[in-house]
Amino acid sequence: MNRVYVTGMGFVTSIGNSFSEIVKSLLDMKSGIAIHPELEREDCPVKVAGTIKGFETSEIDSEDWTYPREYKIRREILRSFSPHVLYAWCAMQQAIKSAGLQPEDISNPDTGIYTASGGSMGRIHHHLEKMQNHGVMSCNPMGIVASIAGTLSFNLVSALKIRGFSCGQVSACASSGHSLGFAFDEIRRNRQKRMFVVGAEDCDFSSIAPFCGMRALSLNTNPAEASKPFDVNRQGFVSTGGGTVLVLESEEEVERRGVQPYAEISGWGQGSDGHNVAISHPEGAGLIDSIRRAIQDSDTRLEDIGYINAHATGTPIGDISEIKAIRSVFGNLVRTIPVSSTKAITGHGLSLSSVMEAGFCCASLREGILPGSANIDKIDPEAENFNIIRETVKNSPDYILSNSSGFGGANVSIVLKRAN
Repeated sequence: MNRVYVTGMGFVTSIGNSFSEIVKSLLDMKSGIAIHPELEREDCPVKVAGTIKGFETSEIDSEDWTYPREYKIRREILRSFSPHVLYAWCAMQQAIKSAGLQPEDISNPDTGIYTASGGSMGRIHHHLEKMQNHGVMSCNPMGIVASIAGTLSFNLVSALKIRGFSCGQVSACASSGHSLGFAFDEIRRNRQKRMFVVGAEDCDFSSIAPFCGMRALSLNTNPAEASKPFDVNRQGFVSTGGGTVLVLESEEEVERRGVQPYAEISGWGQGSDGHNVAISHPEGAGLIDSIRRAIQDSDTRLEDIGYINAHATGTPIGDISEIKAIRSVFGNLVRTIPVSSTKAITGHGLSLSSVMEAGFCCASLREGILPGSANIDKIDPEAENFNIIRETVKNSPDYILSNSSGFGGANVSIVLKRAN
């Protein structure tokens, strides 16, 4: 089977809107969490989020948005965007440039795109409300394709003239992990030569506030303390949005084009908890299967893994479920393998999180760093014997494991390898 490499990346995130900004934020452990203006309402107890800088997308009409000048978007393309599609579009331009792709590399039957997003709840609400108040024929002709869960695929496939495989994955916070895993399979099985993997989410009131009703969000209003994965006093997750794009290519394409990859994808696995619609299995049953399958698929040994990028969002149940899963698989190795959660500084990107954090891992492999886990004042007793790193350290492991978990007990684990 083909070897698969990550040759390009693009980021619009709370901690930076470029590869260099991401690396600097990871090195400095600079948080992107702040008071979110749309959450400053009396009826909303949550006030903070991983905010997206340099973009203003609160207006319903996309032509009223502001975004960095270097991104040129024609009106006929922009008019069917929701905010997360704009973030993904900008990340896509970065990824295309960093991979050194030409138009003919993008639009051909051997190049596809797999996406992940939850759609745009704010835009769906707006369009339904307008229809109820003003009649069916008042609906914006672009309302459906600009808002429902497939909007990311609809817009990027048409605007970029993608002719290969395309679809979107919907498994909540594991979605872009599934997109990444399936895209990897398409290339190593020689079904496609190149795949774009895209994750994106809005970052507004409508995408954040509904999680208040689940009691899943941190109520800490101090941005410097709100996201506390692995800390005994964690309250819940801090939400974020943005967009991340990874370019995956076959070894043959890498050699043909003469590009230097960021990393190699070595293998992946998935597993389901079969437990609860919203709560992780208390012993991490599905994640145990996911990790074991990823290790087996990558043909590595447990002791080869030099860092684990944990899903750990800061929820009381979820973090411990993952800790138990990692301990079940790795045993006493947990005392030495560095583990951290970058969500302490970014917030939790929901369906975006898998590919965003895989991108962080690729950056870590390229730059020889391991991101620290911020905001830990007192480690949870369940994690005391783990090597949870609290500062970013210089290190160049050969292999990294990145975990993701979503509603319904969906779990995805990706193994990434340092490119030789």
